[in-house]
Amino acid sequence: MNIIYAIDILGTFAFAISGALVALDKKLDVFGVIIIAFVTAVGGGMLRDILIDAHPINWIGDLNYLYTIFMAVVVTFLFKSKISHLSKTMFLFDTVGLGVFTLLGLKKGISYNLQPIIALIMGMISAVFGGVLRDVLTNKIPLIFEKEIYASACLVGGFTYMLINKLTEVPENINFIIASAVVIIIRVVAVKFHLELPKIKNDVFTKK
Repeated sequence: MNIIYAIDILGTFAFAISGALVALDKKLDVFGVIIIAFVTAVGGGMLRDILIDAHPINWIGDLNYLYTIFMAVVVTFLFKSKISHLSKTMFLFDTVGLGVFTLLGLKKGISYNLQPIIALIMGMISAVFGGVLRDVLTNKIPLIFEKEIYASACLVGGFTYMLINKLTEVPENINFIIASAVVIIIRVVAVKFHLELPKIKNDVFTKK
């Protein structure tokens, strides 16, 4: 098992736990918790694979994703009261997963000979749309549409990867780590300092 795959599984585990916690807070039954954990963990990658017609779909081709999700649900049920106090740890796992999923999705798009901008969007979809599906299914406004710098961090990290790949001869693994770190750093700094993208309040015809 290489380090990137290990981090991928760790990110899947963290995303599944975050989905399970939301489902438990919404007082869903066991089946509902499993479904929300599932779509949070692999929904983005599944949507990406459907859009680019990649087969087998991510979790169908590798059952370790399913095992990881079920394990995360069990852990959440057994240790919910403890996990809820580990918000900083879960945030770290979630953020690392965000960076890794972005780059994995981007690389898969490139391997399917997509245009760079489309491959970049596929990377973003891989990273954030599991959370979007989770929020929609639990009747919440998705985080990426509300205030925090989230999807934009993925786009910057993905662009960094492509730029380094185009202009330098940096080894693939090093480039992957650098670009993932860009996503992680932007996300951490944005949350720490409460940074957010500007909102459109007025147009050119609105009187001040």
